[in-house]
Amino acid sequence: MESREDDCPFCRITNNETDTEILLSDDQLVCFRDLKPGAAHHYLIVPRRHIDTCKTLQADDVPLVEQMQQMGMKMLEKNKVCDLDDVRLGFHLPPFSSVPHLHLHALAPASQMVFRSQLHYGLKSHWFITVDKVLSQLKTQGRVK
Repeated sequence: MESREDDCPFCRITNNETDTEILLSDDQLVCFRDLKPGAAHHYLIVPRRHIDTCKTLQADDVPLVEQMQQMGMKMLEKNKVCDLDDVRLGFHLPPFSSVPHLHLHALAPASQMVFRSQLHYGLKSHWFITVDKVLSQLKTQGRVK
């Protein structure tokens, strides 16, 4: 669950084995643009350590998820997103993850997402869970339901 997958595209990106432009990075995370943006600003925040999905997170991963959230907000601020209340930060729920490596979506402005993006990242999406909900579940239940 946490071993590097040789065929994982996000592991390749975090190890600088592709030409993907890294926008922000630190010792635990990297941030880059989504290849199929769902909003004017759409970034992916990916841990360097391979973690399959949000469903494999445990209570001791709370600091990592909080760092992912902070990096997502920092990226939106850096790109001059004016209304930080009009953003979506969250994860796809399995089996709806296109890449089986944990990645936080940071999207803005959420109010201007097209219908297809609303299905994938919107408030009523069955495929998407907000970072706040993930953190709450990890803190109270030790896992994501």
